[in-house]
Amino acid sequence: MVSAVGQRVGSRWVNVPAAGPCRCPAYRHGTGIGMRSGRVWPRTALDATQAAFEQLSDGAAPVVLDCRGLPGVPQRPVPLAELRMLLLDDGTPRPVRDAVWRVLVVKARQDGPTWRLIAVGMAVPGLRRVATLFAGNWRGEVADRDAELLAGFLDRLYTVDLDRPRVAGRLIDAAERAVKAALRRATDRVEACWVEPDEDRVVAGLRAAGSAPPQRPWDHPDWVLLRAVAAGVIGEEEWTLITRTRLERCSVQSVAALLGVDAVLAASWRRRAELHVVAAIRSGELEHVPMPALPRTRNQTARARVMRGQRGLASTVLPALIPAGA
Repeated sequence: MVSAVGQRVGSRWVNVPAAGPCRCPAYRHGTGIGMRSGRVWPRTALDATQAAFEQLSDGAAPVVLDCRGLPGVPQRPVPLAELRMLLLDDGTPRPVRDAVWRVLVVKARQDGPTWRLIAVGMAVPGLRRVATLFAGNWRGEVADRDAELLAGFLDRLYTVDLDRPRVAGRLIDAAERAVKAALRRATDRVEACWVEPDEDRVVAGLRAAGSAPPQRPWDHPDWVLLRAVAAGVIGEEEWTLITRTRLERCSVQSVAALLGVDAVLAASWRRRAELHVVAAIRSGELEHVPMPALPRTRNQTARARVMRGQRGLASTVLPALIPAGA
């Protein structure tokens, strides 16, 4: 006997089936099917849905859909796994898919949480395809992204027009819109301010009402600067100088001492580097640069700079980076 429990999915509460204890914190994201004893619970709502779908479709008594009377499908009760493969087959005409999906949606609306789970499980391949579209710009937890997908799908399940074509496609479109809306909400909570670097302020600052994953091009300053290093816009020493003085509020004098240069010269060097970063941001040069792993900690970078004996930086490298008359 499968019971229903209320679980939070993204920003909403939905009823989902529960058939056993949870073994993973991902349970809070809203898929409440228990795993067989001894197995580890999946980490995201989509993974949990797939695992639960497999439980329902496998075993000695798999759940089936009575397809008698539906065109283009076997005229018998069809196990879920077989039915999903049929719907995913490129050779299956769209009217056939829509006919099956209309039955699935009606059962999800009328026959309780098990069939709601089955409807989502049938759509998992399409939902995973949508999830990959957001892999590059979703800064939060993958589990949260998948939960938004699931919530958007389930919300639309109750209102989708069954008289129109593309029943499954429109459900998956709703899931995609839910993730986009989550991205917009995160962006709305983050106000980016770009200022001229000679105003002695942070090049890119953030004022946020709460914790939120910054989105491109309004990224966190640390991430912007790391991508600038990866793109060759600034070097590691310039990254250290900007992050230590602008973001960590260290004095120019203290960082200049670590780098082995004069404080006035370091300030000019910093301004020049910031101008390069601002120009790269405005041109879009950093937008698609992947964020690299941090090569060293900030202190390690500064110490390595000193230990390499590059105290002559002020007389060799820096003059080429500083505008005339600076």
